[in-house]
Amino acid sequence: MFNFVPANLTRRSFGSVTLAIAAAGVLGEKTTQASQATTRVDMPTAADGATLEANKGVEAGDLFVSYADIGPATGSPVLLLHGWPYDINSFAQVAPLLADRGHRVIVPFLRGYGGTRFLSAETKRNGQQAAIAVDIIKLMDALGIKQATIAGFDWGARTADIVAALWPERCKALVSVSGYLIGNQSAGKAPLPPTAELQWWYQFYFATDRGREGYEKYTNDFAKLIWQLASPHWKFDDETFSRSAAAFANPDHVAIVVHNYRWRLGLAPGEDRFDEYEAVLAKAPDVSVPTITLEGDANGAPHPDPKTYAAKFKGRYEHRLITGGIGHNLPQEAPDAFAQAVMDVDAWA
Repeated sequence: MFNFVPANLTRRSFGSVTLAIAAAGVLGEKTTQASQATTRVDMPTAADGATLEANKGVEAGDLFVSYADIGPATGSPVLLLHGWPYDINSFAQVAPLLADRGHRVIVPFLRGYGGTRFLSAETKRNGQQAAIAVDIIKLMDALGIKQATIAGFDWGARTADIVAALWPERCKALVSVSGYLIGNQSAGKAPLPPTAELQWWYQFYFATDRGREGYEKYTNDFAKLIWQLASPHWKFDDETFSRSAAAFANPDHVAIVVHNYRWRLGLAPGEDRFDEYEAVLAKAPDVSVPTITLEGDANGAPHPDPKTYAAKFKGRYEHRLITGGIGHNLPQEAPDAFAQAVMDVDAWA
């Protein structure tokens, strides 16, 4: 849908997502009847030590992107996108499962994580949703990938949704944990009921200088708390957390995270070069590519009800509830179910 000039180139609350969709005239209309499957997995236990290493890097747009690349080079491409505060190790078990099935699996560190770095000190440390989506398009361009199945959770799910909505020719199929997460600043400014606002305590914390300083000082403690709140039944061990926490030592991590959440509330500006994308995203565009959405039955992070977003997916669509105490970091907590969704939706396309 959009072309780039080479030189120029959330987690949202369920209330904000609902408001964005309502603004587009979706809620109140007949909801698409999508099939729903329930997949049972064993209760999450301590991690088995699976690790995913970033074995390659490439200059792409504003960034030098550090990424894992496994599986046959000629395989059908799959991009796996992590969220906050996580890293590529969320896919440490998923990626090999897909590679073993013949896929070329690309798992990049997002801007502000791991070995991914900005090419210029002058580039704004921008965490707005369109900027991160453009990063993925630029990565695909740099790798010569015309089209891929894209899957993710948290920031990664939002980014995958945006790529599918704005550039459907680049997205063969989509897997999105917690469904349709595209938002906009207008929706982000709208007040929510107190119980919903409470779930967003960290977003308000990041809006203050104290919050930025606190996150910079206690980055790992903060991230571990989010892991515990978002996945209350996941019994991850210190080694598992430490592997991912290493990615937060990126020199731009704090700036990107704080800007992301401030931008959502309209407290920090984005960049003019992304305005045309944000204008389209503010209208809550439909997603036409084949899609499977996933949700864990014990997701402790804010997330929308699947009924509020089913109508946004106009192609072949299925929602799957993954039960057994599965929280927010679904690909790491239920890797078999996540990998199966990717293989299934890829086969639909």
